[in-house]
Order: sequence, then C-alpha cells, then structure tokens
Amino acid sequence: MTEKKAKTTKVSREKETPKQIATKIDNMAKGIVTEIKKGIDPEFTTQQRGRSNVEFDEKKGLLRLGEKRTTRNFLNVGHAKKFMQTMLVSAKAYDYLKHNKTASIREIYYELKHTVPNTKENTFEDQTESDSCIVDLEHSVNTIREKLNLHANPKGTLYGDVVLKDKVHHNDKFNCGKLGRGGWSIMSRLEPEEIEIVSCNAKYILVIETAAMYERLVEERFPQKNKCVLIGTGGQAARGTRRLIHRLHKEKNLPVLVFTDGDPYGWYIYSVIKQGSMALAAHSPFMACPEAKYIGMTLDDIETYKLQNVTERMKDGDIKRAKEMMEYPWFQNKEWQAQLKKALKEKVRIEQQALANKSLEFVATEYLPTKIKNKDFLP
Repeated sequence: MTEKKAKTTKVSREKETPKQIATKIDNMAKGIVTEIKKGIDPEFTTQQRGRSNVEFDEKKGLLRLGEKRTTRNFLNVGHAKKFMQTMLVSAKAYDYLKHNKTASIREIYYELKHTVPNTKENTFEDQTESDSCIVDLEHSVNTIREKLNLHANPKGTLYGDVVLKDKVHHNDKFNCGKLGRGGWSIMSRLEPEEIEIVSCNAKYILVIETAAMYERLVEERFPQKNKCVLIGTGGQAARGTRRLIHRLHKEKNLPVLVFTDGDPYGWYIYSVIKQGSMALAAHSPFMACPEAKYIGMTLDDIETYKLQNVTERMKDGDIKRAKEMMEYPWFQNKEWQAQLKKALKEKVRIEQQALANKSLEFVATEYLPTKIKNKDFLP
C-alpha cells in the first residue's frame, strides 16, 4: 500500500450531524464512481493505523494518529476484496444514517455476510474483517463509529446526581442517582444529539476499575456523602464509558479522579482514560481527559496502610506491561517512573479490595477522603 500526506481538516467532528456524515460518505462514493467512469483505477484512502503512526502530543497531553495515509486500489489483486468489503460497509452505514437506524457491529457483519453470486467467495469470513472496514471508514470520513450509527456491546455504570435526557427514546429524563443501587448502564452511543446531560450536581467524577469496588462505594453512600459521580468501568473502559467521562468533564467542568488496582494493568487503564489509547488514537480528542489524576492504588499504599500481608505476586504479563509502559512518552515523569521501577523490583501488586483488610468501609471513610483532601494524586 502507498502512503499519502493527510490533509488538515477544521471540521468539528463532535458537532457533525448524521446528515453531514452521510453527505461525506456519499461524496466519497461519488468520487469513486467518477474514477470508474473515467477508466481510472478507483481508490479508497484512509489513515494508516498501528504504533508507527501514533504520536504523543505533549502540549495537549493526548495520543494522536499521525499523518500517514494508506490507499487501497480496486484493480490491485491484493486490495480488491478489502476494497469490496469497505464499499459494502460504507453503503450500509450510509443507509443507516439516511433512515435513522442504528446497528451493532455484530449486526452489520451479519447483514452484509453472503456468498457472492456465481462464486464460492463470501463477502466476509468473520467479524474481524467487517470491524476493520468500519475503522477504515471512520478514519476516511473523519468521524467516529458512533456517529455512523454503529455501536459495540455497552459496558460501564454511572451512579450519582446526574440528570440525563434520552432524546431518541421519547425524551425520557432520569436521575442516575435514583435508579437503584445498580445505577445507569452506560450506552455505547452517547452523542449530544442522543443523550443530553441536563444537569450534574457533583464536585468531581470518580472512575473505578472493578465492579466490586463500585458496589462497595455505592453501599457506603460515598457519592451522597462526598458529592461526586461514580463511573464503574468493569476493567478497561469501553468506548461509550470513555466518551461519557469526557463529556461530563468538558461539559460540566468536573475533575476526573481514577481509582484502579495497583498494578501495570490498572495503571494502563488510567492512562487510556487520561491520554487515550493507541488503538483509538484518532479519537483521543473526544474520549480522553488529559487533566485526569490518579488516586490509587499505588505500591506506596502497601507500606502506608500496612497491607504487606494482602499483596499478590506480579505475573509475567504484569512484568511485560510494566517494561513497555516505562518506555511510553506519557509515563516519562518521575512519579510514574518510580512506581514502575518499584513494581519491577518488588514484583508485587495490590488490589482495590485489599483495603477491606482494614475494614469494609475503610476505603470510603478513610482512604479516598484522605487522599482527596491532601490531593495525594499521581499525574
């Protein structure tokens, strides 16, 4: 594949309407039809993905996709099938936008999967092929998957005094602190034209890695006592969850504090919320929160709170991840370098639930309030 320089765009992706995105897809398709009519080998151009095209913008504190472009030609035998698949996905996404329909990435795969007439060739062999085309289309028309009316399985929970309005479903308005202890299941598609953040009566957002810790803080009434919003990620934060954190942070000017296990995987979950991820570097401006702070767990907590008897040994995967993170530009500050070096030296990790060794309510009455009061955060 050849490379082309990306053209600078001033389009505000966050404010684009479905009609505007449909027009961009339509214009792309018309360009390809024009090439065919002129006897020119039609081509599809998108941003090149992969670590080699990911850059860290130190000024903005974000991961960004670089300017390398890749072009796919229909008459190139090596490109032909992927070109065909991309056109199928583009046409179907255009159809969803025009008819105000949404679909999961699993549904679009099944809608488009069939055997090409008079051949034994299938349009798609598995979902990874259609998923890849969706990402190519996102980057080609400079948008995000959710604005193509596509979504993945949702994951994540919101609890707190936040009033949302579902503008797609009868303009339903609800308070996420009054939906029971389970809170609100965060949707995959959270664009302003679909979900409006009506109000938010909170001082900050507390993002929590594990479901068990999220439930503990709800039971201890931490949001009510500390006037905050809880967002449980259930591991690595899904796209919709990251988008919601970003929107609450930007639209309601709420600080973001992240609370994970004290291990390289937990710390990487934090970095994805803060700087964005390499896989979705093109979308960091809409998902990342560069001002986010890390509240714990840290390996220093082991000594501070005398938790030596409830640590766990790091596994090979933890060690490998820690070594990788030490080289990332966004972990090149003294605080994180010290944590990572300590992890590699001592080879121990500490889970959030280890604080229960002090007492069940300790995390809500002592650990978090003390760290927040003293601003004992990592950058």
